[in-house]
Amino acid sequence: MTVIVRDFRPSDAEAWTRARRASVPWMVATPEQIVHDLTHAHPDKHYRLLVAEEDGEIIATAQAGIAHESPEPGQGYFTPQTLPGRTNRGAGSLLLRTAEEHLAGVGATVLYAWVLDNPESLEFARKRGYEPKRSAHFQRLDLAGGTLPPRQELPAGVELRTGADFADDPRALFEADSEVTADEPGDITSELDDYEDWLTNVWRHPAFDQGLTSVALVDGKVAAFSAATTDGERTYLSAMTGTLREFRGRGLAKLAKNDSLHRARAAGYTDAYTSNDTGNGPMLAVNQWFGYQVCATEVRHVRTL
Repeated sequence: MTVIVRDFRPSDAEAWTRARRASVPWMVATPEQIVHDLTHAHPDKHYRLLVAEEDGEIIATAQAGIAHESPEPGQGYFTPQTLPGRTNRGAGSLLLRTAEEHLAGVGATVLYAWVLDNPESLEFARKRGYEPKRSAHFQRLDLAGGTLPPRQELPAGVELRTGADFADDPRALFEADSEVTADEPGDITSELDDYEDWLTNVWRHPAFDQGLTSVALVDGKVAAFSAATTDGERTYLSAMTGTLREFRGRGLAKLAKNDSLHRARAAGYTDAYTSNDTGNGPMLAVNQWFGYQVCATEVRHVRTL
């Protein structure tokens, strides 16, 4: 049996989705999403999708690109993922080598990758020159069988809206997303300053659910939000929850996220996922309050070319 690596083709979308859902069930994956990501990727991203095939079956995938929204040039990223039970066939190594060559060829000087926190995956990264950095917990909430905190009474001057309420003019949400993203801790800083690209790759993204995204307004101004992505079937993922600087410390993000989760459950979603740095005690405590439980841990690795 021979393993080969090649570029993704649109006809791979269904098989890609099955492989992703089996490898990382805590991430939202749909055929429409993956095709959209490739078709509409910003040219400065140098985005590339790779598959590893064994006798015609996709057994591993990888996404590679440049963090073009970072003010620091040369920040490359990729993450290979192999189907459970199909490791030790060379698929991960081939994907890694191909992604590294591609990223180095388009100017990457530093490469980042998420690695599952298990001995086999960590050793795979170590042998290939990658050093562990920060880690993050993925958490799952049973929307079907669990109990959500009750809806809270809104403070004076606060109202809750949905993302869909901004359909005619979402610029206020873009500006809120830009501010929250700039303050988000991480290895790669991001600056959202391209409204048209945001409209295409966030607002109109097939996985982004405007109706389940909750927005807290204070005296009519966007103060906090909880953005939702879904697979349209059963899986709901909190893409970003945050509060603008002048409104922090008032529990508004918690209010928005609670509202979004209640509406997701009412819409029939059964599995909710979110993620936080393992050192982010306050957010981990908030998610524990909602009923989330850790289901996986990943470790960010880096290699300087």
